[in-house]
Amino acid sequence: MSVAAAARTKRARPEIVATDSPPADPASADPGRIAAVRHFNRFYTKKIGVLNEHLLETPFSLAEARVIRELALRARATATELRHALDLDAGYMSRMLRGFEKKGLVAKERSAADGRASLLSLTARGRKAFRHLDARSSADVAHLIEPLGESGRDRLVAAMGEIESLLGPDPDPKAPEIELRAHKPGDMGWIMERHGAYYAEHHGWGPGLEANVADTLSSFLHHFNPACERCWIAELDGERVGSVMLVKRSDEEGQLRLLMVEDKARGHGLGTRLVEECLRFARSVGYRKVILWTHSNLEPARRIYARAGFRITQRERHRDFGPEVESEYWEVEL
Repeated sequence: MSVAAAARTKRARPEIVATDSPPADPASADPGRIAAVRHFNRFYTKKIGVLNEHLLETPFSLAEARVIRELALRARATATELRHALDLDAGYMSRMLRGFEKKGLVAKERSAADGRASLLSLTARGRKAFRHLDARSSADVAHLIEPLGESGRDRLVAAMGEIESLLGPDPDPKAPEIELRAHKPGDMGWIMERHGAYYAEHHGWGPGLEANVADTLSSFLHHFNPACERCWIAELDGERVGSVMLVKRSDEEGQLRLLMVEDKARGHGLGTRLVEECLRFARSVGYRKVILWTHSNLEPARRIYARAGFRITQRERHRDFGPEVESEYWEVEL
């Protein structure tokens, strides 16, 4: 979706509250700057067309498109999670979701973790609608900025970043700085070393695990295609604490490999963020399915995969890493 999709959308009737205090004097807030911001808002909303009844020549309003996009990125979510993430009115959200269900765009299932909650996910028709919205959005933005030239596009992106930085939420000075970045020289050696040490310490796995990781990393480096493959490194306050990669299996299928988060980085949602980043990228390059291989004793990772919409398709036992373990193949349709 376009950058305007980040704008908040509420349709609840505003509450009117009686007060003895007079309204703030606009003059005290610099009327010149206020007028300039309002002028920019009018210009920008007209430029990108968000005031149209339907978005990107589709049957969806801006709010509906935002909900579809959020569901596509999360794979599964409750209505409450969607409402909080998008800051939408509860009644409006409920009506919208009922409409999506009637149109066959959204499916609902009871949460195994909380019987009172329902998990929502896009159906095949819903995923098709999202791909159409996403493609139209990218095409429209490309058409909008194409006449600017390379330097003009760079200036535009920098200016948007500055606006977002100034108007975004104030950072919590006590919160750790978390970053997901692309791999660089030296990272592959770190991934192999940490996998070997971590799984030896926590699960008693031997050299077979390191050999498996080494083969995966070697293949990735020798055949890396940045158009459809990625490796992400998670950093906490500048220190490497996690990794994941997505590799190509076929034109329509990607594979999630080597998800790991260090113990000291637990509790920040890094594992979830890494998996979500994989799925976002997989959708953006056109994969229709993502598969993965894991083991039944890796409970934290399995919970992340389940929340992201993955389902087990096959199980088998092996001793490749020393102790006998049960391996599992999971997949998710995008």
